[in-house]
Amino acid sequence: MNAAAAGLPAEVVVPTADRLLAAFDADGYVRVPRLLSAAQCAALAGVFEEAAAFRSHVHMARHNFGRGEYKYFATPLPPLVAGLRAAFYPALAAVANDWQVRLGLAPSYPARLADYLARCHAAGQRRPTPLLLRYRAGDYNCLHQDRYGEEVFPLQLTVLLSVPGRDFDGGEFVLTEQRPRLQSRVAVVPLAQGDAVVFAVSARPVAGRRGHHRLNTRHGVSRLHRGERYALGVIFHDAQ
Repeated sequence: MNAAAAGLPAEVVVPTADRLLAAFDADGYVRVPRLLSAAQCAALAGVFEEAAAFRSHVHMARHNFGRGEYKYFATPLPPLVAGLRAAFYPALAAVANDWQVRLGLAPSYPARLADYLARCHAAGQRRPTPLLLRYRAGDYNCLHQDRYGEEVFPLQLTVLLSVPGRDFDGGEFVLTEQRPRLQSRVAVVPLAQGDAVVFAVSARPVAGRRGHHRLNTRHGVSRLHRGERYALGVIFHDAQ
């Protein structure tokens, strides 16, 4: 599926698998600038107060996840969210299969999102996982991994819906990599409104002296100093 068919701005090009792989090898993540327009960002953020759009509402402090709140979308997903999921999945599946090969495993991810979701559902994971997050002054998201069950698609993306410096200060998106026998490495990903970052859910392969090995990763959001920050999270496996 191309970007236009997914309801994305016409000028947006979903990254190819080759571009994604090159960026992951160089930086450990992929930044996709101007994925959504300002109007689309505002419309998505506005959905946060529409209770009927969601299946679950989580206050992070109650679970020691940090501070802030997020809501999981109900089925059917909003067209734009479903379109993003469908548009990005084929290239991400190609990356996931490449990672499998690097780790000495057989490629196992189907080319179509519908086929992969059917596999999730057969494993008892039927609840949709795309979500909206809201942070206010003092809020943050602890480093974590979004797994939700035994069936885990290895990549996901987040889109920033607010404007840094205008709507909020602080609240940087943070990735950490746990390197074998070394200190963890941290990346702060610069995002503008509408930008997305594609990253590993829990691990990615990196080349070492004896071939490729898994590099464990976690992600989070630093403390918000002022204002209000909204973000969209797109996870490709469903939850139990």
